[in-house]
Amino acid sequence: MGDADFIELDGVEKVFDVRRRAGFLRRERHEVRAVDGISFRVPRGEMVGYIGPNGAGKSTTIKMLTGILTPSGGRLRVAGIDPSRERTKLAHRIGVVFGQRTTLWWDLPLRDSYRLMHRMYRIPDRRFRQNMDRCVELLDLGALLETPVRQLSLGQRMRGDIAAALLHDPEVLYLDEPTIGLDVVSKARVREFLRELNAERSTTVLLTTHDLTDIEQLCRRVMVIDHGRLVYDGGLAGLHEVGESERTLVVDLARELPPIDLVAEPSVRVVKVEGPRQWLAFPASEPAAGLVARIAADYPLVDLSVREPDIEAVIARMYAAAPVPD
Repeated sequence: MGDADFIELDGVEKVFDVRRRAGFLRRERHEVRAVDGISFRVPRGEMVGYIGPNGAGKSTTIKMLTGILTPSGGRLRVAGIDPSRERTKLAHRIGVVFGQRTTLWWDLPLRDSYRLMHRMYRIPDRRFRQNMDRCVELLDLGALLETPVRQLSLGQRMRGDIAAALLHDPEVLYLDEPTIGLDVVSKARVREFLRELNAERSTTVLLTTHDLTDIEQLCRRVMVIDHGRLVYDGGLAGLHEVGESERTLVVDLARELPPIDLVAEPSVRVVKVEGPRQWLAFPASEPAAGLVARIAADYPLVDLSVREPDIEAVIARMYAAAPVPD
């Protein structure tokens, strides 16, 4: 195992047996392929976005990478370790944050959860204090340390969970919806923290999220999973081009006017008009600056904002014509 294949998957599958009612007393066994023959490599120190619609197999993949689930087929290694066979050994080298559930102790103050992790992972005292101080400062947790976890807001708990996942200096960090429920300021703080972590310690990060801004600000590479299969692996710009995704420019004019007409911009279209506010769709692969400048030159512009494309819409457009696996 070299740095180039720090995480490696070869034809990995995960099949679940589901029993469905097929009559008053009869149940039929049905096979669900949550992950269907996925292969990829992640080099040490890379930050990768792993995205797709709900139910596509993202969380199942991460659970196999951590050893929570055992693959039904294929080969999987993290730092040369088979997660399902050596889960305890691997636990000291990975950090995991599941946005929808906490690893913290519900009734204990945040500080006590961290003390328990100090003992569980046998973190050297000096290193624990350094990591704790750094996480508390950069994630703004100082005022929350004596608060029981159950009293924290979702955004506060998420920041607490991210800190908890990093106290033992993991080499790889799995983040499943890490900015869910966070306000704009908290999201920015978490993203900056992850950038610094990756730059300073070359921590490998696999990030699943529905927030495209997370991917744009953190990841050069994005992988898309749909119906358990890897359907895209490359740069974000390429994803937009393949998916023909669109961003939305919301324009507030000084007064109500007919739909904005940009004859020289055939790729831009007005999708909605409500009084002085207009919504224009334009290709996500194109910069907004030129479009904004042309509107500002010809129209009485008061305000505007750019809305990023929704990941699920991008993928739905990409694969609307593709056959769904049986």
